[in-house]
Amino acid sequence: MERLSAISRFKNICPFLGRTQVSTLRTLSTSSSPRFPSLSCLTESATKCPIMGPALQMRSTQLVAGYASVAGQEDVERIHHSKGIYLGNPVTDADVAKCPHASAARAAARMAEELAAASTAEKGNAKAENTGAGGCPFYKAAAAPKPVVMHDAEPVIEQHASGTFDYAQFYAAELEKKHKDQSYRYFNNINRLAAKFPVAHTANVKDEVEVWCANDYLGMGNNPVVLETMHRTLDKYGAGAGGTRNIAGNSTLHLSLENELASLHRKPAALVFSSCYVANDATLSTLGAKIPGLVYFSDASNHASMIQGIRHSGAKKVIFKHNDLEDLESKLKIWPRETPKVIAFESVYSMCGSIGPIKEICDLAEKYGALTFLDEVHAVGLYGPRGAGVAEHLDFSAHLEAGQSSAMIKGSVMDRVDIITGTLGKAYGTVGGYVAGSKGFVDMIRSYAPGFIFTTSLPPATVAGARASVIYQKHHMGDRALKQINVRQVKEKLAAIDIPVVPGPSHIVPVLVGDAGLAKAASDKLLMEHGIYVQAINYPTVAVGEERLRITVTPRHTSEQIDGLVKALDAVFAELSINRVNDWTKLGGRANVGFPEASTVEPIWTDAQISVAGNRKTLHDGQEAVIDTAAVDAVRKEFEALLGPAEMNEVNRAADAAVLAGAMELVAEAMPRSPPRSSIRFDRAEAAAVAPIAVAA
Repeated sequence: MERLSAISRFKNICPFLGRTQVSTLRTLSTSSSPRFPSLSCLTESATKCPIMGPALQMRSTQLVAGYASVAGQEDVERIHHSKGIYLGNPVTDADVAKCPHASAARAAARMAEELAAASTAEKGNAKAENTGAGGCPFYKAAAAPKPVVMHDAEPVIEQHASGTFDYAQFYAAELEKKHKDQSYRYFNNINRLAAKFPVAHTANVKDEVEVWCANDYLGMGNNPVVLETMHRTLDKYGAGAGGTRNIAGNSTLHLSLENELASLHRKPAALVFSSCYVANDATLSTLGAKIPGLVYFSDASNHASMIQGIRHSGAKKVIFKHNDLEDLESKLKIWPRETPKVIAFESVYSMCGSIGPIKEICDLAEKYGALTFLDEVHAVGLYGPRGAGVAEHLDFSAHLEAGQSSAMIKGSVMDRVDIITGTLGKAYGTVGGYVAGSKGFVDMIRSYAPGFIFTTSLPPATVAGARASVIYQKHHMGDRALKQINVRQVKEKLAAIDIPVVPGPSHIVPVLVGDAGLAKAASDKLLMEHGIYVQAINYPTVAVGEERLRITVTPRHTSEQIDGLVKALDAVFAELSINRVNDWTKLGGRANVGFPEASTVEPIWTDAQISVAGNRKTLHDGQEAVIDTAAVDAVRKEFEALLGPAEMNEVNRAADAAVLAGAMELVAEAMPRSPPRSSIRFDRAEAAAVAPIAVAA
């Protein structure tokens, strides 16, 4: 059974295994070949294969050599005598049978001989070749000298050295699968411009497009105080960290960022990784490997990093239906309460926009003795009064009242979640990932996770920029509130023209296309004909038949840009005859589109919560984005001990200019303005609070 299980793992690679029934494989693998008794019928068949044949010969040679080199003659005799085995001279078959090592060596030698004989017997046997070759691309490849693989660029000639594995042909065959099922990934050359966000140029620096799919959700990648902090850090501490955290990469900047993140989530400790993919993989694999008998309960829509981490752990995994509490509980109750368990799930699912039932999962975790592992990657910076994510947002008023205190709020949803992971590469606009939790948990991961221990530490400037971004967003709610306003606008305008948006309460705007080829065609048309960049999302990121365009709206997109996006999508859907909501309804619906009962989903941000951030309005072309000077001051204050006081620079000059403009700006905002489309301005009231002399002037 074990051997059959190992063989079955390769059914998706080998055409022969793939089309042969399991019962047949079982018979072939357990029956001896009538011509070559040391081989199974399956192994004899494998000698005919141009891939397996050479591999079998090579492996058998290695086995024979291995047995022959285990020990010298004197050592072998000593081993035999110690076991009471005395070989005659010459050595007879009976003598060999006494020694397990000699018996195994002789069996390996016989197998090698019979493999060679079987391989020779098949050469020139046209009937056998034709029988085995049916439907197998490797037979066709072996029969064709110097096969040519056509790529988008120039054709590549693959050289096949006889008797060796044809690596190049293997790569070509794997890529061909991707092309056939239309899941091959094409990367566009998009260069985001800091001074013109959300505008970028393509490979041609003069060819500018609007970016509508980046995960820099708030435009923090070009926030002035983030860039200022990074420049100052780069000048003082250089480009690289100098090594792993254990060797030379553990600085005040790294420790300060971890303290900042722990405070953000009101947890005792945090640990920074090179990305949140690494954070999830390293944490889940380490937990599963170290906790005896651990069972993971994983949401069916979890991110690849979580799936890989659980897989690498070697722990038992139970998958529950997406956001289905009944299914989760039915699976939890099967296991004894004393069995260690981890429920792994996300707050915001990035491809459908759904939000996990965090509070209810915490209830189940407490009931059945499980830890909770919450991925807040697509939520940090975007939800909650300080940007700590959905877990914070669910107790909005309590966290708002607690202000910047790092003390946990006992009994809050965020307090009840045991492990939180997040990213610095999306809403915070930089790069890196992290995990937050108890001191013991974080120290255990720090001490055991290879993904943390053996990776070069993030550069000082990157770490400083990330912390500056976190601090800024902790003190300024306006960006995430305005983002929600803009997201609502886009969803409402698309609904008005029957464009199918997968309904959800979050900021994600997934536009259903339902076909891989059409999704790429739509993406290409938007880019080439309308100057709008929205990447197509295909399998395996989403299910086949649920391909989509994933739109991300930022607080810096203007009203005119939003109208342009809606108009372009309307035109592309018409030109390519892509299904609209009405069409999906007639077809019975898909991905929650076309189901009237699922069409209305209340956003998680309420009107009252948005109003806490002040009177935020969508920008118009030429208007400047607001920068919160109080948040800027908070960032500078935190870095003053390391970097010194910030000098007069573009950030200060912009603030002074905004204050001096005074009442004239009220008139200017009501008039048409020329590009740049959305630069940066400082809120007058906020600026006045820190610059009373300028106001008086």
